[in-house]
Amino acid sequence: MRAGGGTARGALALALLRRCLLLGPLGPRPAGGQEGDGCGHTLLTPQSGTLSSRNYPGTYPNHTTCRWRLRTPPGTSLLLAFGDVDLEPSERCARSSLLLADPQAGTTYVVSTAPSLLAGPYCRNAGPAAPLLVTNSSTVTVLFNSTSHRSGRGLLLSYATSQHPDLVSCLVRGTHYTQEYVSVYCPAGCKDIDGDIWGNPSQGYRDTSVLCKAAVHAGVIADELGGQVTLSREKGITLYESAFANGLHSKRGSLSEKRLVFHKACGDALEVAAFNASSWWHEVDTLGQDRAWAASWAALGTAGHSWAAEPGSEAAWLELDLGTRRNVTGIITRGSSEQYDYYVTSYRVSSSRDGKNWRPYRGSGGQEDKVFEGNVDSHGEVFNAFIPHIVARYVRITPRSWHQRVALKVALVGCQLARVRAPRPYVPSIPKEVPVPTSRPASRTPIPGIALDPEKAGSTLLVMLLIGGFVLLCSSLLLLAFLCRRKRKSAAELNCGITKGYPQLESSQVCSLQSLPLPSPTLASFPTAPVPGDLSRTHSPEYAEPDLVQLSPGSPAGPSTFKPLPDEGYALPLVVSHYDVPGKHHEYAEPLPPEPEYATPFSEAEPSGAHRSPRGIAAGLPGSPPRRYHAPAPRPGEPAEGTDRPGGEAAPSTGGSRFERRDCPLAHVYHEAL
Repeated sequence: MRAGGGTARGALALALLRRCLLLGPLGPRPAGGQEGDGCGHTLLTPQSGTLSSRNYPGTYPNHTTCRWRLRTPPGTSLLLAFGDVDLEPSERCARSSLLLADPQAGTTYVVSTAPSLLAGPYCRNAGPAAPLLVTNSSTVTVLFNSTSHRSGRGLLLSYATSQHPDLVSCLVRGTHYTQEYVSVYCPAGCKDIDGDIWGNPSQGYRDTSVLCKAAVHAGVIADELGGQVTLSREKGITLYESAFANGLHSKRGSLSEKRLVFHKACGDALEVAAFNASSWWHEVDTLGQDRAWAASWAALGTAGHSWAAEPGSEAAWLELDLGTRRNVTGIITRGSSEQYDYYVTSYRVSSSRDGKNWRPYRGSGGQEDKVFEGNVDSHGEVFNAFIPHIVARYVRITPRSWHQRVALKVALVGCQLARVRAPRPYVPSIPKEVPVPTSRPASRTPIPGIALDPEKAGSTLLVMLLIGGFVLLCSSLLLLAFLCRRKRKSAAELNCGITKGYPQLESSQVCSLQSLPLPSPTLASFPTAPVPGDLSRTHSPEYAEPDLVQLSPGSPAGPSTFKPLPDEGYALPLVVSHYDVPGKHHEYAEPLPPEPEYATPFSEAEPSGAHRSPRGIAAGLPGSPPRRYHAPAPRPGEPAEGTDRPGGEAAPSTGGSRFERRDCPLAHVYHEAL
């Protein structure tokens, strides 16, 4: 019985294979094709694709047949990922069956690892034991057949080339993984497969979302191409907002343990330099107020109404100038506002690099202009990705359909254009035979002791620059040290001089009083003047006089505190205070107040006959020559000592005094500098 049953199953398999091959010859289509009334959603490309039975995931109809021819580029083999296989079981697969075969080799592939079924048709109500089937051919035929049955969802299958061993099915969810970072290959055609997604590109997606469908919604891959997807499983959030993007609606979801965040490069908001439009609407409301729906209102970040085309205008368009060429990877659109309820439901996009030659965007297919799905209301934002991206400066949007009026707010997503210079190919130089010149050219005169190697010219130049910089730095430091030392020496010598008639008594490393001999000094005096009788009536000189000026026979005249006459050509220095420029200009004392310049000293009565030395303190110094001190000159208009006052009145006398003024000619004593 078993032998007979196995033979019967083998005969049935061969019959199904003949039926598969007799449905039609395989044409030279690179991506394959489909035939029959039992085919459901199907998208076949040279790199990947997805196919399903009719009414999937509902019950497939009775008495239907579908054949898919899968073909990949030569030199590659096919990988098959079974997302779902649900067929009504029957004896000898009489009601429904699935067969995979290689028509060129005439062999069938094992769909299940069950011992009772090594090869031939498959008919079970559970998925295959091996979700990924590796073939050795670039061409595979998939045959699905159904008769009268009561239940069964049918099948969902995806494929890719052997270059993508991380192929997954369209039904894989984020909860199927436990690692933090996930990288898988999603096949083409997962967009229209039944499955829910929660979230949006900015927040991320709930981990229970269908992974490949969420990737299409986020704009990471194009549904008609598929591609590699990289994402991370991060901590979940409390609420996931819904969004409409790339032709898919996501749902609003609640808290989840993890969320899916897709990694996408070049997704920043691009700044628009200028907006331009074919026309704009000049509105006059019921109150008679004007409102301009100009192109500048089309920026998505501006508050208020949007751009709107003039009513009745045909082929209206909105143009965005980015200022320079950019990588544009997506576009975000929105309607006018909730108050007006104007929005665009579909549009086309064209681009230009110079603003004159325009190229329509055709997507990955490249056969016809792509029409993007726009907004479904006037306040929501809709995102559409450009895969492949656009490289242009000018982007023009042409609305195809709209609600009530053409009104639009827009923003572009992308990044700066990376300027990468392609490396120049290495071309080996072929030496040419040239005659040897008799004399060397002047431009290649060799330097004695230096052999210039072209390969080492760069390093030699760098070393020379470093040495030159070091020498220049050392020279600068030495010059700075020399100037500082010279400045300190000049300041020390200045402190040793005579300031305002007094010698500097502090010792210095440069000079001291002991190093300044005084060979036969001579004390010079100034012209005498009569001693006034009353100091309160005397007029003090305008400028203070120095006490002593030390002169020597061969030395130049010392500094004087006398203010020179105007006819000597003296000009006052431009200073605010005489302390601003010490040592550079001769400073002079300011005029004294009109009070008496010198105070009358208090002295006790001296015995009669005792006269004070007219030479003061200097007379007591042994060996010192006699010196004369002079009192201030009388003020102009006052009589001198010993003369009568105006009106014949004699000057008062000190009759009761023990000594007369003439006995003490130096009533005010001036001390000699020590």
